[in-house]
Amino acid sequence: MVIFMRDFVAEMGQDQTKQQIEKGLKLYQANDTEKALYVWMKVLRKTTDPGGKFRVLGCLITAHSEMGKYKEMLQYSLAQINTAREMEDPDYLTEGYLNLARSNEKLCEFQKTVSYCETCLNMQGTTVSLQLNGQVCLSMGNAYLGLSVFQKALVSYEKALRYAHNNDDKMLECRVCCSLGNFYIQLKDYEKALFFPCKAAELVNDYGKGWSLKYRAMSQYHMSVAYRKLMRLADAMECCEESMKIALQHGDRPLQALCLLNFADIHRCQKDVDKAFPRYESSMCIMSETCNRLGQASIYVGVGKCWILQKENDKALDSLQRAHDLAEAIGNKLCILKVHSLCEGIYRCKEQQEELREQVVKFLQCVEELELYCGMCGESIGEKNQQLQALPCSHIFHLKCLQTNGTKGCPKCHRSSVKLGFV
Repeated sequence: MVIFMRDFVAEMGQDQTKQQIEKGLKLYQANDTEKALYVWMKVLRKTTDPGGKFRVLGCLITAHSEMGKYKEMLQYSLAQINTAREMEDPDYLTEGYLNLARSNEKLCEFQKTVSYCETCLNMQGTTVSLQLNGQVCLSMGNAYLGLSVFQKALVSYEKALRYAHNNDDKMLECRVCCSLGNFYIQLKDYEKALFFPCKAAELVNDYGKGWSLKYRAMSQYHMSVAYRKLMRLADAMECCEESMKIALQHGDRPLQALCLLNFADIHRCQKDVDKAFPRYESSMCIMSETCNRLGQASIYVGVGKCWILQKENDKALDSLQRAHDLAEAIGNKLCILKVHSLCEGIYRCKEQQEELREQVVKFLQCVEELELYCGMCGESIGEKNQQLQALPCSHIFHLKCLQTNGTKGCPKCHRSSVKLGFV
């Protein structure tokens, strides 16, 4: 009888925990975030059920991620990992390591992200764990992109897309398409950079009736960046305003920061630096609050370009040095390359030959390290807007080179297939 009562009480406790978690979710979905957090924290303090504790930690991780409180997100992820270890369940462990990877990704700790993602992929849990592999590959792709390791990023995105197709996971496909938009922005194939977020927007329209509005906001933001790069500034402004509106409604601080940065870049493209500067400043406040160092580096590059427009070269150099230091700290080589390119132009104007030569040498070293050149024609990739194409091995070439020269295999790794990949 004592054992029966103990089991009965335990089941009652689990039911109450589940009910309270659901109550918090309803509050959160109604944008009453503070009350939701209060309910979940109360559950976390009281529950003795490891499964319930793991689930409520997952809710707290998601909420803090969307608020841009990434240090708190990391703390809850670590607590979740400890809970999963106590339970000795591979599914829980895989999910815990994925959240740990995401936390580090948001904090621009890209090497740690890759390491945790590899741990997830090596765990070989049950079917539930395998279903998370697409999300793991997406996070790994984002980390490699943060490190400017383009081929490995593309390999990861292709795998994530394949998992999304195999599992008919439209949400994951939408997120991968947005990341691919960012990927091709960085490599300056602006047609593909627009195609993928447009595809994401289509997925939201076709399947996203029950999805969070963040998916629409995310696709609109990435479309806006592509439109800006194509100098379709009215379209860029319209999409960014739509994204910002949703971000403000939902208290999505990280997306607000990105939209403000994009607004500033749009004004800079219009040569309206008086409007650009305050938006860079507003974006920087949120980027600093959310610890987005890559975003901060991008802001300093944008500010540097504004100073160049105003022929304030010394101020530009100061801003670009700050961008360089941040990019070096997180390992983003593409941002470092951009800084050397801009500094090269400044020193050429100032006729400072020694500094100019130093920047040229560093720029060429970055190009070599990044392998940003076509393996067929030898010309650079990512220097100007050009159509690119990846082979199944994820090596990237100019599309015109593949079309005009043809090949029986990849010129870089000599794989024989010439079938074009997903992306």
